[in-house]
Amino acid sequence: MPQEQYAHRSTMQSSEGPQVYKVGIYGWRKRCLYFFVLLLMILILVNLAMTIWILKVMNFTIDGMGNLRITEKGLKLEGDSEFLKPLYAKEIRSRPGNPLYFQSARNVTVNILNEKTKVLTRLVTGPQAVEAHSQKFEVKTLSGKLLFSADDNEVVVGAERLRVLGAEGTVFPKSIETPNVRADPFKELRLESPTRALVMEAPKGIEINAEAGSLKATCRTELKLESKDGEITLNSAKIKLPNLPQGSSSSAGSRQKIYELCVCPNGRLFLSQAGTSSTCQINTSVCL
Repeated sequence: MPQEQYAHRSTMQSSEGPQVYKVGIYGWRKRCLYFFVLLLMILILVNLAMTIWILKVMNFTIDGMGNLRITEKGLKLEGDSEFLKPLYAKEIRSRPGNPLYFQSARNVTVNILNEKTKVLTRLVTGPQAVEAHSQKFEVKTLSGKLLFSADDNEVVVGAERLRVLGAEGTVFPKSIETPNVRADPFKELRLESPTRALVMEAPKGIEINAEAGSLKATCRTELKLESKDGEITLNSAKIKLPNLPQGSSSSAGSRQKIYELCVCPNGRLFLSQAGTSSTCQINTSVCL
């Protein structure tokens, strides 16, 4: 009996025709899907256009970007460049035949670090001064000759001539050692100590020479010439001592202008009117 019913049902279905079931998205869902696909394609095209525009503006090439080129020896930068953060490089140099400029709105600082990132040497160029911080500062010529050197112990000037062009000259708060001190041609040389003493020492000798002018030594109290083991020689055709004191006249009516140079036991010089014999003993009151 069940077999007959199943055969009867299948006969009825085959007489009615095949049953079709629709599968998919229809209606407003289909329209929304097409709209999102179209919007995605538009975004892809805009993104592609922006990427091409950026590549074109930034001048991206196989060798680099813009003025920056990648070479076998490193990076090559052409034109003006601006660095907003610190720059770390092993070597910075310009193109052959062109200068290298460093420009900053405030200052340019160059630091030399050790393995522990401690500053060993620092060069700061600011709007008011150029500062160099190091244990020793040296300036040399291309051949390696030392021109200037400075450290905690001494300052060495290795040039053959040191010229001071200031109107007030040079002030040395302490001693100075040099084999020769001279002025420029047709200029005066003045050695002066306004508040302290001026001492010149040399193991072999001191020579003061004015070939085309006069030599003048001025002091407020005493001028002392002393030779411990030798002598003091005044070699000139004329020797003038205009302000020597004069002793009292031997005769009141005598108007002669001939004087005798006398020396006191303490070394003081004075003038006494000359007579038939020495008059120095008569004017010994000047020596008191």
